[in-house]
Amino acid sequence: MRKIAIVGVEATGKSTLAEQLAQHYQTLWVREYAREYLHNLKRKYTFDDVLAIAQGQQKLIEQTIAQNVHLPIIFIDTELLVTHIWCEYVFGKHHAWISEHLHKQNYDLYLLCDIDLPWEYDELREQPDLAKRKEIHALYLYYLQKLRFPYQIISGEGEVRLQNAIGAVNFRFFDRNFQK
Repeated sequence: MRKIAIVGVEATGKSTLAEQLAQHYQTLWVREYAREYLHNLKRKYTFDDVLAIAQGQQKLIEQTIAQNVHLPIIFIDTELLVTHIWCEYVFGKHHAWISEHLHKQNYDLYLLCDIDLPWEYDELREQPDLAKRKEIHALYLYYLQKLRFPYQIISGEGEVRLQNAIGAVNFRFFDRNFQK
């Protein structure tokens, strides 16, 4: 099974892209656990909440993969790199558990969503400032390169973004005309 992680700054279309890619390849995608967790939280999240989110996301990923080992490809909407960078940017420190497990991840490809989409308000989003979004995007590039994770930056709006992602996946794993 090929495992492809969709990562990037908030409001860059990760969830939409993961769902669209799963539809295109007629497979599954693992949703972002943080949204569910934060919607149920009745207070401001803490450093330890980010650890709970990371562990919940990891459990969801592992369960989905274990139940669907027959699939040729699966898309993951966020993973440990996202929570690692979230901790660093918001709290200025990392959780040991996240750092330890981040180094053990074995995704076949990371699709890093570019910050070229306009930021849209959402009750869970925190970074409308473009300069801050650029800083966070730079952290993604830094860690992807430092950890030697295979990645491709995905830019463009709407159908262009989807086609760029499909192109990156096909180029890496399939005949360019892969349709299923």
